[in-house]
Amino acid sequence: MGNEEEHQEEIKESKEDHDDDDNSDTEDEDEEEEAEIWKKHYSSKQRILLVGEGDFSFSLCLARAFGSAHNIVATSLDTQEDIARKYSNGIGNVRELEERGCLVLYKVDAKQMSQHYFLKTQRFDRIVYNLPHVGFLYRESSYCQIQLNKRLVKGFLKNAKVLLQKEGEIHVTHKEGDPYNKWDVVRKAEKIGLVLHDVVPFCKDDYPGYCNKRAHGSSSDAEFHLGDCSTYKFRFNHST
Repeated sequence: MGNEEEHQEEIKESKEDHDDDDNSDTEDEDEEEEAEIWKKHYSSKQRILLVGEGDFSFSLCLARAFGSAHNIVATSLDTQEDIARKYSNGIGNVRELEERGCLVLYKVDAKQMSQHYFLKTQRFDRIVYNLPHVGFLYRESSYCQIQLNKRLVKGFLKNAKVLLQKEGEIHVTHKEGDPYNKWDVVRKAEKIGLVLHDVVPFCKDDYPGYCNKRAHGSSSDAEFHLGDCSTYKFRFNHST
């Protein structure tokens, strides 16, 4: 009787080992199915926050490249009604993003987003603001316009720093040359404890479907000439 019980115990252990092997095979298959996908600087494995989206075409480009948008939170200062009024493809882009698993948030001020009821509970690997701009209130090269844009960038960087993972990066895509070099983006970042990690040219063609909209005024749905642009990548300054 003792031998029979020992035999049944061996069968049970063998079955458990087999089940473990099956589970291991399943986990391996899942890992293969969830292979990391890169789109330029961005990965399907990163938790990504996109700030100041216009018609959400940049967010959608990443979502399509990844095959999913569960790792993306896309935000806009506009309301949903504003998006519908200003952009011909805005609502369609939002719907596709949400169908792919993206969380879309409206009325998110880049200068105050670290206090947002949801965002303040999150931390991100990449926080991205493409071509920040307050709108065409004055001439682009005027002192007042430059000061307003500098305040926007400073406010964004301060808030993004709060929401950033320890080894994460803040990306600001910015036009080069005068008057944009007067915004002092790098110096603003350094003053709040960030360090410039890299600067790379920004090429719109790297992001199929992305449309850089004017976003303001009667021509909000029109694209504007980008010219020379770069993506500035900032990290925490761990040496301080």
